[in-house]
Amino acid sequence: MLGWVQFSVPPGKYGVIVSKTHGIDSRLVQSGEFRWLWYKLLPTNVKIAVFDLEQNRFPIQFNSALPSGTNYAAFAGITNTDFSWNLRGEITFNIDPVKLVTLASEKDIVDQEDLNNHIKNIAKEIETIILRSLSAVNDDGERLEMILSGNRDIGIEREIYEKHPEIKDFSLVIHSVKYPDFILYAQIRQLYQEFIMSQRETIASSFGNRSESQIATQRNFSELERYGELLTKYPILLDYLALEKKQ
Repeated sequence: MLGWVQFSVPPGKYGVIVSKTHGIDSRLVQSGEFRWLWYKLLPTNVKIAVFDLEQNRFPIQFNSALPSGTNYAAFAGITNTDFSWNLRGEITFNIDPVKLVTLASEKDIVDQEDLNNHIKNIAKEIETIILRSLSAVNDDGERLEMILSGNRDIGIEREIYEKHPEIKDFSLVIHSVKYPDFILYAQIRQLYQEFIMSQRETIASSFGNRSESQIATQRNFSELERYGELLTKYPILLDYLALEKKQ
């Protein structure tokens, strides 16, 4: 009877076998699964770490604003328009039982407390990924609006699963959200960009005309300089010019 391992794992939980002679066993232990290990017969040789893999929930809150929203509102003369957004919700995910043995081996997880600490670190990194992704799509009003509306974002989920392959069933649940008028923001931004472009063309044209005027003036000064040098070198030309003027 001492060789049966499933007796050490309560229903609904999972076990990882750690032995002094064989290290971490590569096969997960589940309640109701019949397994017998001969080296479990050796006193104090085997320890079965039992883990509860129930769904994990963590609250999140994000605050930000659309880029240059304040400037655009001032440009349009709309002082009571707020282009900021706020999201409150929670992230949920499970540890994948299939990855539990590998996770315990790689992260040196020997009990539930170690697993819980690892799960908290995962939640913090997921929160960072979501915040970074939301900041990156600030310029993409349509995608940001989809996320804030509670729709799944494949890009965010892909990055999370690539970073943490040990989890499954990730979801971002939105409890409350305040988001700006994306249509108004897009319209004002377009008007602002058109205005800036028009101003640039006007300034460029003004500088072009001024440059041409300066070139013409410089050319006149150069000609006068040459005349001055000639008259200095040949004073007799002054008499000739005076004669020409009389005629």
